[in-house]
Amino acid sequence: MAGGGKRYRERIWREGVEIELKKQISCSMQLSNLSDDYIAFKVKTTSPKKYSVRPNTGVVLPRSTCDVVVTMQAQREAPPDMQCKDKFLVQSVIAPSGVTVKDITGEMFTKESGNKVEEVKLRVTYIAPPQPPSPVPEESEEGSPSRVSESENGDSLGGGFTRALRERIEPQENSLEAGALINKLNEEKNSAIQQNHKIRQELDMMRREISKKRGGFSFIIVIIVALIGIFLGYMMKS
Repeated sequence: MAGGGKRYRERIWREGVEIELKKQISCSMQLSNLSDDYIAFKVKTTSPKKYSVRPNTGVVLPRSTCDVVVTMQAQREAPPDMQCKDKFLVQSVIAPSGVTVKDITGEMFTKESGNKVEEVKLRVTYIAPPQPPSPVPEESEEGSPSRVSESENGDSLGGGFTRALRERIEPQENSLEAGALINKLNEEKNSAIQQNHKIRQELDMMRREISKKRGGFSFIIVIIVALIGIFLGYMMKS
């Protein structure tokens, strides 16, 4: 309508109507008048029993807008494949300055009136509501989770392979650790034996030195005693 029909049509095609069963659904559309004239409009639908349009006729003042609310009656069943053939037709004409809603008649939107009627056809598009998040699986009465993973059942190929691989790797790791421990103990044992042998050698050397010192001391005493004996014998002779 007067420059606003195209913008309105693009908005409706983009947004659509989110459908929800057993509940009335309302959708608001805005008619814009970008001219300096008074614009009279009328909204028609192919399913008048299914939709309620408020207002279905009206006047949009120059350089202003008008909001129209379309309400779809509650639906018991969802349409197959979410497809809808319902359509709307928005008609608009230039009206005399100062016109009111009471002055609008159906004849204003006919070709016989001589008015230039602008029409915008709109198709209804259904949009499925967002799915709620899946609930967290509850535990069974015995305290075990309601869902058992494949690895717990033992039927999973990946789980069986992992378990078999673990059974092979763990003994190997244990044997490697045991071998390393044995090697370390052997090294400590050899080191202790070498230290013990070294200590014994040092003890033998100390014993020999002590024996030599003891032997040298006794020999000196014998010499001194011998000299004293010789001196005493000499004195006795003299």
